[in-house]
Amino acid sequence: MDRAGVGKVCLALPGVTLDHPFGDDHDAYRVGGKMFAIVGGMGGLSFKVSDIAFEVLTEDGRARPAPYLARAKWIHLDDPADWPDDELAEHLAIAHSIVAAKLTKKARAALGLA
Repeated sequence: MDRAGVGKVCLALPGVTLDHPFGDDHDAYRVGGKMFAIVGGMGGLSFKVSDIAFEVLTEDGRARPAPYLARAKWIHLDDPADWPDDELAEHLAIAHSIVAAKLTKKARAALGLA
């Protein structure tokens, strides 16, 4: 999946916004103001995962801990095109749901996530 594909998948999720807090070459996808995925200037993709997924994906070498965000259980893929599109789309949807679940009830309701 390329940058455009990641954007298409992420923006199709409820309440998602796109901004560029780290420069025009970085795409940050947010739900309720909280990031759940970032595409970097070189095309790498970082996103939030569950604690278990973090361990499994980093231990088997399919992903590596995301720079600066590993302590929050984010992984990084140097080339997201190496992953099957449907599997990556599922991980992005899960990242969205993990972050959305931590929003307040009021914020989730305002985004139509309640």
